[in-house]
Amino acid sequence: MTGQRTHTIDRGAIGRDVERLLESGPFEAALRAAIRARGLGLDRIRYRLRGRGVSISLATLSHWQSGRCRPERAESLLVLEHLEAVLEVPPGSLTHLLSLPRTKAG
Repeated sequence: MTGQRTHTIDRGAIGRDVERLLESGPFEAALRAAIRARGLGLDRIRYRLRGRGVSISLATLSHWQSGRCRPERAESLLVLEHLEAVLEVPPGSLTHLLSLPRTKAG
């Protein structure tokens, strides 16, 4: 034994978390959970989006998942459609959360 800790990930629990958040939100928590469940970094997500002909900055992706801002413009909503495909979540599931009222932190 090397003394190193190994971390195991319960994919079932992550999947249930994503499903729950995709139903009720908030948007940023659902996006973070979907990214975590997919196991992709923001740079890799951006690369895959670029392969689909969609351009987005790392800062924008980061701001979306942190809740600092949300996709609102038509171009951003198009990116979100492609992002749903990259993250392998049901079409429209993240987009739908944008119609729900924002919750206040604190």
